[in-house]
Amino acid sequence: MNKFKIFSVALMATAAGAYAQDISQAKKAIDAEQFEKAKTVLQSIIKAKPTDGEAPFILGNVYLSQQVADSAKIYYLNSVAASSRANLGYIGLGQLDLDNKNVAAAQANFASAIKPMKRKDVEEFIYIGRAYINSVNPDYKNAITTLNRALALDSQNAQVLLALGDAYYGDNNQNEAYKSYRNAFQADPTLLRAKMQLGVLLKGAKSYDEAIKSFNEVIALEANYGPVYRELAETYYKWARNKPSTREANYQKAITNYEKYLSLTDYSIHSRMRHADFLILVEDYKALEKEANEMVKLDKVNPRIFRYLGYAAYENDNVDVAIKSLEDYTKNPNNKIIAKDYLYLGFAKIKKGTSADGASIDPAAFEAGLVEIRKAITMEPLAVQDLGDLGKVLFGKKLYKEAAILFEFGTKVPESTTYLDDNVYYGLSVFYDNNKANVKPDPIALQKADAAFVNVLTASPTYQEAYLYRARTNRLLENDEVMTQNYEEYIAKSTEKGAEELAKPAVKTKFVEAYNNMAASYANTDKAKAIEYFNKTLALDPTNAYATQSLNTLK
Repeated sequence: MNKFKIFSVALMATAAGAYAQDISQAKKAIDAEQFEKAKTVLQSIIKAKPTDGEAPFILGNVYLSQQVADSAKIYYLNSVAASSRANLGYIGLGQLDLDNKNVAAAQANFASAIKPMKRKDVEEFIYIGRAYINSVNPDYKNAITTLNRALALDSQNAQVLLALGDAYYGDNNQNEAYKSYRNAFQADPTLLRAKMQLGVLLKGAKSYDEAIKSFNEVIALEANYGPVYRELAETYYKWARNKPSTREANYQKAITNYEKYLSLTDYSIHSRMRHADFLILVEDYKALEKEANEMVKLDKVNPRIFRYLGYAAYENDNVDVAIKSLEDYTKNPNNKIIAKDYLYLGFAKIKKGTSADGASIDPAAFEAGLVEIRKAITMEPLAVQDLGDLGKVLFGKKLYKEAAILFEFGTKVPESTTYLDDNVYYGLSVFYDNNKANVKPDPIALQKADAAFVNVLTASPTYQEAYLYRARTNRLLENDEVMTQNYEEYIAKSTEKGAEELAKPAVKTKFVEAYNNMAASYANTDKAKAIEYFNKTLALDPTNAYATQSLNTLK
């Protein structure tokens, strides 16, 4: 009997050791972003030990990180119903409450999680801190407060320090984030994510060379640590965006590193979707279309695939597929629709109605596209930042009326990064649309164009071309006083730039235009002033017929 008892105790110890090893294996897979592997390990633990609440809680976290909230909630409830470590499930339910902006319910669930903790326990504090960090409505201040409670109990706990670094980083406290990441790696030199995050800080500070050097130090320690290649990919992408001269080379490096990341993580539908999102960022639509079609083979019913197919089909000039895919996606109210979905659908409808040479657009197709674009802007006003490329294409094809409609959206969103650009192009589009033979100028549109140029000059008073076009716009409005004032401003701002600017043929031509128009405005009210301006024209262009004839008439 004694031998049997000893054997039973030993067996229990072995089983406990195996369980801890399996949990550790799952956590390691999660850190390496091998989520499908982690799911498999956790499912096997749950099957072997259904009364323990830790594995279902961690599995719920995996599903929540993949934005599958329904599955996450099921596992959190299973955790709460377990006979041991049931308190962890309350933390998962608390994060769901935070995601739903129910802070009181979240805090009640966190209190339930803390209640059975022993005096030296810290793990619950780490998980609660991460719930505050990872929520779609993050609360970094509460995360820091909670994690400092854990740090007070165990100042050298690497996971506490890592989570605290993430909380400080989210709270834009770079110095404290750096200290926490550094201390976490010193406490546990195998914790590669802590060292990787030091590079993330450099990436955030746009020190791209230093960030890449930091990530390569992680690779030197462990070449198969997948997440560092994702960070490298994102760094090259940001570098390309911030320095367009590096765009082609750095986009390719970004794609190469992201593919390396995928090869070291998994090729699940969720990983492929992350890959698809990245391909959209680096504008590799051929690869996106290929990836979308591969995802269809894996999951024929996942609605997000229609998004990727729609984006790729539009960029690859397959507008019928783009329209069908995006209509299928946006018409389902259960899908998580974003403004970009409506933008692409609107662009596709406009492209479908555009002639092969791009010189004309069917009015009905253009209006159908505008319906979708308005939905996008209503959902997210900053969506106007994505209208400029299409607007400039239309402008280049001399479709000024349609271009003006697109650019006008941007003139109404001052916080947009394209605000000034949109005002410039809106004003130009309206001017050129009204400055045509046999076209009666639209005074309301021209007044709005004038206001757009005022917006530009308010922000950039030295931008002399805005004075020139404001003068031209007011000439069409027959507002001679404002016209003259702005021609004079254009001449003054150009003159300030010195002899080199004045020697440019294009500038001389514009000066002649200004002097002739100002002279004409004074012809009936101030003959001396008119003669003065015509003489200035002839000083620049002695053979100018209009100035010569006008002077003869005035004399």
